[in-house]
Amino acid sequence: MVAASSKGIGFAVAKLLAEEGCRVSICGRNEETLEAAADLIGPETRSYVVDVTDNDDLTWWVEQTRQDLGPVSILVTNTGGPPAGTHDQMSDDQWQSGFDSTLLNVVRMVRLVQPEMVDAGWGRIVHITSLVAKEPNRLLPISSTLRSGLMALTRLQATDLAPHGITVNGVLPGNTMTDRQRHLAEIRGEREGISVDEALEKAGKEVPIGRLAHPDEIAAAVVFLCSTAASYITGTSLLVDGGLTKGFG
Repeated sequence: MVAASSKGIGFAVAKLLAEEGCRVSICGRNEETLEAAADLIGPETRSYVVDVTDNDDLTWWVEQTRQDLGPVSILVTNTGGPPAGTHDQMSDDQWQSGFDSTLLNVVRMVRLVQPEMVDAGWGRIVHITSLVAKEPNRLLPISSTLRSGLMALTRLQATDLAPHGITVNGVLPGNTMTDRQRHLAEIRGEREGISVDEALEKAGKEVPIGRLAHPDEIAAAVVFLCSTAASYITGTSLLVDGGLTKGFG
């Protein structure tokens, strides 16, 4: 199961998992986009229209996936980013929406698939978050706060589930060429008086590798953590950021 996977990093993860032989369940809010994504991912892919902030939708998605594809052995949580702006610009509603879409839904998804993974004695859970979990960004206060909390949740889940053969890890992408990155470039462009393309180019030059990431590069790290080869890795939050983050942690 790969959440929010009709495009961007989620789509890249779902496609690579399918190439590795997995039967994949994808979800998103737009049926047309989902169906197109499923066609590209592979014939054993199933798509479901789901709002990941809605608990009933998540419960339905898990139940339908079990019926259509069998027990869930891999869960990749993934969400869009909360709104951008300085912390004093964010309303209570925006904070609450960010909590529901970035953290609470992860709690719910893991809770829904955990019992069958425990029964099977095997499972892989990977949370796709962001480098702002380790290096807060002043224009992403909600994301920075909640994704730091998700790092703690990842470690707690990993500790509790490790005795059952289940690993739980996070992948923290850096600046990646997605719709979200283009939206942030629009904000940066307006602030600095430059075009969106110039803002994207500037963002790429700030990365030590010298460019933005491609979603496939993030997906490769996620899929490795879902593999048997990664059986002794759990509780980690892996930066995949081209060397952008400055801290040691």
